[in-house]
Amino acid sequence: MTASAPVHGTWEPRPAARWEDAFLSGNGRHGALVFGDPQAERVVVTHHTLVRPGGRDPRPPQLAGDLPGLQDRLLAGDTRAAEDFTDGRPLQWVQPFHPAFQVRLARPGVGGRDYRREVDFTTGVVTTTCAGWAARVFVSRADDVIVQHVTGPGLSLGIDLDPRLPGAPARLGIGHGAVLTPEGALLSLRIRYPDGDRACTGVTQVTVTGGTTTLVPPGVRIEDARSVLLLTRVHRHTGELDVVAEGRALRELPTEYDELLDRHTALHRTAYERVTLDLAADPAERALPGSELLTRPRSAALLERLFAAGRYHLLSSSGLFPPRLTGLWTGDWNTAWSGAFTNDANLNLQTASAAAAALPEVTEALANLVHRQLPDWRDNARAIFGTRGAVAPAHTDGESGHSYHYNREYPLHLWTAGADWLLKPLVDHDETHGTRDPRTAAALAEVALFYEDFLTRTDENGHLVVVPSYSPENRPAGASWGTINAAMDLSAARHALRTAAAHHPGPDADRWNALADRLPPHRINEDGALAEWAWPGLTDSYDHRHLSHLYGVWPLDEITPYDSPELADAAHRALELRGAENDSAHGHLHHALVAARLRDADRVAHALGQVLDGDFFHASLMSAHYPKRDVYNADAAHTLPAVLIEMLVQSTPDRLVLLPALPAAYPDGVLRGVRTRFGAELDLTWTRDGATAVIRPGRTHRVELRTSSGAESLHLVAGEDHVLTLRTW
Repeated sequence: MTASAPVHGTWEPRPAARWEDAFLSGNGRHGALVFGDPQAERVVVTHHTLVRPGGRDPRPPQLAGDLPGLQDRLLAGDTRAAEDFTDGRPLQWVQPFHPAFQVRLARPGVGGRDYRREVDFTTGVVTTTCAGWAARVFVSRADDVIVQHVTGPGLSLGIDLDPRLPGAPARLGIGHGAVLTPEGALLSLRIRYPDGDRACTGVTQVTVTGGTTTLVPPGVRIEDARSVLLLTRVHRHTGELDVVAEGRALRELPTEYDELLDRHTALHRTAYERVTLDLAADPAERALPGSELLTRPRSAALLERLFAAGRYHLLSSSGLFPPRLTGLWTGDWNTAWSGAFTNDANLNLQTASAAAAALPEVTEALANLVHRQLPDWRDNARAIFGTRGAVAPAHTDGESGHSYHYNREYPLHLWTAGADWLLKPLVDHDETHGTRDPRTAAALAEVALFYEDFLTRTDENGHLVVVPSYSPENRPAGASWGTINAAMDLSAARHALRTAAAHHPGPDADRWNALADRLPPHRINEDGALAEWAWPGLTDSYDHRHLSHLYGVWPLDEITPYDSPELADAAHRALELRGAENDSAHGHLHHALVAARLRDADRVAHALGQVLDGDFFHASLMSAHYPKRDVYNADAAHTLPAVLIEMLVQSTPDRLVLLPALPAAYPDGVLRGVRTRFGAELDLTWTRDGATAVIRPGRTHRVELRTSSGAESLHLVAGEDHVLTLRTW
């Protein structure tokens, strides 16, 4: 489309001075933050399992026996009844995510001419070059190891593993190990947490080509080598790790950098390159370093690069788990909000593009978290609600799926919609691929069983009542947080029951569909907006970062301009009235996703502008939670690709929507490789004069096409490309 192609990477002309600006690599288990300092290089090592044990009580509160009394009080009009519905524990954060250590490479006196630091999104390799010296770092998907390779004439450097990172507790038990080996050396670092037998241990195999290697505790000194290869792994464990066995495992890996890289890129590049976005940006701007491009917030080249970086970081942080609040990375032990998996918006927004952006690796990582914690979800249902089935927590550290993070202002233990939201991407994945994962079907049945036992109260019209109910993380004006019939809870219950029924035809389906039919409709308030609480007397509080009440618009398909125009208009009015509260990045991009579903291109552009103009991105192209790069957080970085796809292409199992909310600032572009929920791959090209879509169906199906021209029916045949031409505006 243009003389040059979008850039699949970013670069800087200087080393990172802050860990937030360090370039990132990861394989969904291990992560690396690369500073790129040729004189004193630091690579911070992370791992998804690294959470600091603390004095917490991880049991869900045993409240089921008192639940009927709470329901009676709420239904009788006591709007503050839920404030004392706890077991008296103070607020407990989940175990905080933390970094392991930094691998330090000291080369004092090295000059800085011809310096360049870059990351290649297609390979995950971070490269630093300077004065004939080159260092490359990537985290292997094939071998689950952090690979560092340093080359240059007459290499002389010191190497050690350093636990001294910001916020590290004073009472950590530190143990170093360093031994020479025929290949070079084996370094180890054990970090034992205070008051327990838990520890994490890192092991680095150093392979030296040429030169000499000597022990200089706690590390080694290498003189006059041609190249140095470092392979690092870290483990969280109890007791002691067998460092000798781990060193043996590292020595069994290939010793050639190129072979290690080829094994990794066969997996990483294949995933990354499935989807690309070209916004016809200025070639000169595409060539700029990321920090310079960030000073041009309305540049198409910036949006291209952030789309590419978002997919790269999302893929790189997804494997054992999906991304945390900080993805897979942190350089500080005091990680904001514990670096948790936050399930009442953040994780869900970050993984929003997984199906459409062709990243099943992300969906599988989310499935890993869900299915590993399902037994704990069952405990939550029994302990808090006295039911069968499963209830997801609002926060988790990855180890425990119990609900124990709650207090008066955040009665997160009363939130029942989480399981539906977490399972929705798994259902989308199955629809996209034309399969049904039996694990997902089984989990859906457990959620339906919960609602079957929980939904026992009715209103004067015979509708079921969700009581207690909670709309994260808001409350009605003049009332408390624990309430009745939050719009999100109604949408989630309906969706969970109907989706479970679709996966389990027969008597179960009949029973669950009948239960869904008895749920009340959404309420439209006196402002003409979809009410956040569908219960008389509960008044909306508009200035809030969460948009939980619009869950039926996005990510669900319950409320659409095509099937339910009156509710869609009310949802749009609710969006117009919603404030930004504290300018959280996730709030702005959640707003954009809902606006895209409601075909409001101007509102999408405004929400994007709030993030692009607000200085939310570090030079690493990882994002912050607040404007002016305040609080390292992956929400904006990982959610932005979903916004850009949703404004261009939306799909359900029976519908395709093209160009629903394209901002006028991006009149030309190409989106390639996007997937639809009816099993087709799609390329979309648009200009000021019109657009072309090439649809490659994987299965034969009839869908409804929606464009600015209206609706028509498409009959798609598996294996036969279908080409559409349409007006852009």
